[in-house]
Amino acid sequence: MLSKIKLHLLGVCCTFILFSEAQAQSSASTYSALGIGEFNYSGLTQNQGMGGLGISFGTGWNANVVNPALQTRNTIFNFQTSLNYRRINASNGSQSSDVDGGGLSYIALSLPFKPGKLTMGMGLNQVTSVNYDLQISSMVNNAEIEAVNNINGDGGISEAYISAGYLLAKNLSIGVHGSYLFGSTIRKNQLTLFNENGTQVGSTSEYYERLTISDVALKFGTQYYFPVGEKSNLHVGAIYQGLGDVNGNAFAKLAAFGEASDPDSEGDLILDNEKGSIYIPSRYGFGVSYERANKYVIGLEGQYQNFSDFRNFLGDPLELREAIKLGLGFQIVPDFMSVDNNLKRGTYRVGLEFLQTPYYINQTTINDLGINFGASIPVNQLSLMNLAVKVGQRGTTSAGLIRENYVNFTLGFSLNDNTWFYKRVFE
Repeated sequence: MLSKIKLHLLGVCCTFILFSEAQAQSSASTYSALGIGEFNYSGLTQNQGMGGLGISFGTGWNANVVNPALQTRNTIFNFQTSLNYRRINASNGSQSSDVDGGGLSYIALSLPFKPGKLTMGMGLNQVTSVNYDLQISSMVNNAEIEAVNNINGDGGISEAYISAGYLLAKNLSIGVHGSYLFGSTIRKNQLTLFNENGTQVGSTSEYYERLTISDVALKFGTQYYFPVGEKSNLHVGAIYQGLGDVNGNAFAKLAAFGEASDPDSEGDLILDNEKGSIYIPSRYGFGVSYERANKYVIGLEGQYQNFSDFRNFLGDPLELREAIKLGLGFQIVPDFMSVDNNLKRGTYRVGLEFLQTPYYINQTTINDLGINFGASIPVNQLSLMNLAVKVGQRGTTSAGLIRENYVNFTLGFSLNDNTWFYKRVFE
């Protein structure tokens, strides 16, 4: 038993070490150049497969980071992780470009200290992602000079979290999710001037900005279900995440190309690792789902975050709007009792996901619409291989904007063990 625990912990520690390296490979939307980046509203792999559902319904075979109250469904130890890959075709109507990237998405553990009553969770997860690379050309006023800006950014905010779900009363669970927020976002703007002959004028200048986040946040959740038949239940759930002023420090400098990131080089130092904060608005969510036990689930959920209240590190508002996310999802298990056919015992998912992003550009709201597919296939008696695919479109080519057609792939596993918190009767 002791060697088994050591083996589990060794795998967990190795995954924690790899997490920070893999995140940097993730591919986010071009629109992540605005605000604090692209937020993750869709949860873990099993949530992603059915439109991001996870507020009102959860499964005991996977961890749940969307609504901490649903952790009470986890009555066995669970370790879950996944890899992701995204491919995006970005087009402005006349030109298009393909970008891709991927890496380790998250790790999550669920620890049922008192199965069915109290379950703890911990892990690492991505909160926001920033990844863009743009080139913008324009003519300088009153001069035969072309200005070429190469703008790129990378990074985001991650969380190391501890959570707990508690069965407060019959059918009623509550939960809390405490996060340590950390991470850096680096943005660069390199400016080069060319004359009418295409010859460079002067040297390339560079603006370099690094924002580093370090703070804590809390998310609260609740979930209740009503029996509506012998084997059927109606689930309702809600979450609230208070973010507010998120502390950090910023470095910004304007200098010659390749020297702006060096605090000791010549140039204009704008921010010298100054402490401050950004204001991220609170997040609300509500969901309802209908379950036919061990057969199928259908649900509808929504989340809301008003980014018109967002303030950057300098306290300036940006032209952001409300973020509204809606998800409609369905999952089915063909034959829960099948012993010799893992495909029949698997769970299959489909969903629709709509996101009104907070980005508002040229009098246009940027929307994101996608269709989701997913599955959890047993690989032994308890553990699962999880898969989710999302095909979608974000933005438009009208009003001089960018349309993104994308495909997201997520592949992971859930390692489940029912020996950790149960006393053995026979040795």
